[in-house]
Amino acid sequence: MKDNAISIRIIDPKEIFSIVPLLQKLGNYTVAEAVIKERLQEMTGQNYECLGIFDAEKLIGTCGLWFQTRHYAGRSVEMDHVIIDDAYRGHGIGKMLVDFVSDYAAKKSCNWVELNSYVHNFPSHKFFYNQGFVAKGYHFVKELKMT
Repeated sequence: MKDNAISIRIIDPKEIFSIVPLLQKLGNYTVAEAVIKERLQEMTGQNYECLGIFDAEKLIGTCGLWFQTRHYAGRSVEMDHVIIDDAYRGHGIGKMLVDFVSDYAAKKSCNWVELNSYVHNFPSHKFFYNQGFVAKGYHFVKELKMT
């Protein structure tokens, strides 16, 4: 890996399925590939963009971006499903990603960058604290059983 070979760019919605192999590595849930693709297709029609992190042309990471306006923050972006391939961790790529997202969000007139991190993911917490994020609350979920 050469530092100058690493690049970050928006993934064209027509290429959104390129992130599926990375999403399947998350391990926090199991969702069939067909369902992931269906959901990604729907997401691209909403206020969603997806970044790819590349080593030359090899996709090594991804980060979803949800743009919204919140009453407490105004325009903001929420980073979602941040994934960097294990082999590339510890090389400053996460910092490059946060810097890229922060600059990109500022250009889109966002006031805040937000994200969620699983409560058991302590390395993630430390990393994001070191990038200037603060914990503002808990993210609660309630699964609805569909009949």
